[in-house]
Amino acid sequence: MGIKSKVLVVGGTGYIGRRIVRASIEQGHETYVLQRPDIGLDVEKVQMLVSFKKQGARLVEASFSDHQSLVDAVKLVDVVICTMSGVHFRSHNILMQLKLVEAIKAAGNVKRFLPSEFGMDPALMGHALEPGRVTFDEKMTVRKAIEDANIPFTYISANCFAGYFASNLAQMGTLFPPRDKVLLYGDGNVKVVLMDEDDVATYTIKTIDDPRTLNKTVYLRPPENILSQRELIEKWEKLIGKQLDKSTMSEQDFLSSLKGLDFASQVGVGHFYHVFYEGCLTNFEIAEHGVEASELYPEVKYTRMDEYLQPYV
Repeated sequence: MGIKSKVLVVGGTGYIGRRIVRASIEQGHETYVLQRPDIGLDVEKVQMLVSFKKQGARLVEASFSDHQSLVDAVKLVDVVICTMSGVHFRSHNILMQLKLVEAIKAAGNVKRFLPSEFGMDPALMGHALEPGRVTFDEKMTVRKAIEDANIPFTYISANCFAGYFASNLAQMGTLFPPRDKVLLYGDGNVKVVLMDEDDVATYTIKTIDDPRTLNKTVYLRPPENILSQRELIEKWEKLIGKQLDKSTMSEQDFLSSLKGLDFASQVGVGHFYHVFYEGCLTNFEIAEHGVEASELYPEVKYTRMDEYLQPYV
């Protein structure tokens, strides 16, 4: 093994970012975390940054409104990983990455950039419903800027975070699994890919020094986590020793439910449609521009969804 790359994580206090920081440290990388001045009085984020320091990370002050500070931060490392939020119900910062791309281009030293993706592959979502397609369009705008600047990249398609899609059996409006009744989307047999968030981080860090993932999309599709909604529900039923009452929602009724929702909800519900009715996570073969993580890294003992659900019992 060669020398491990130095890593800068942008968005390190976020939901997936904090896991990326931890995985980078655990896998032996010299790890830097961007400390933005606009963190202000968010004491939880400040304490998280301090905890990263205790684990061995280094904090680097830089601002997206100060180009030179970003350039200086980028010059410290070999790999930049951005995990800024791209979901509308929290905060939506995808296009802010264009400033990061400019800094990486100016610095000229970065061997790999992993932009904030970690969901569906936006290159396959050109047909997505409005207004939800804005997420994919913006990610493609960032990709174009990366590729136009000849910045080496890896794109991570991590599919569905289990905390949002498995813990609740894919029910909207809750993050806990139901114990009495459950709603099925269509026949409930469409295959989706569910990922433990810590596993997403583990696989992500493994890609950064791997020549097989250079300028590729890495799909996280561990075979035992490719499940239908019905199969996920069966795992929960087995854990609690009880059958749930099941009702179904037709595709037409689901699409009708979009009307009257606020913008952020329309985006999220639209994404649910593509995942659970269209099967957009599994209805394609991985092409030559892509590779699959569990095939590249069979040593990773990824979390199965019955294990993930166990603590909820």
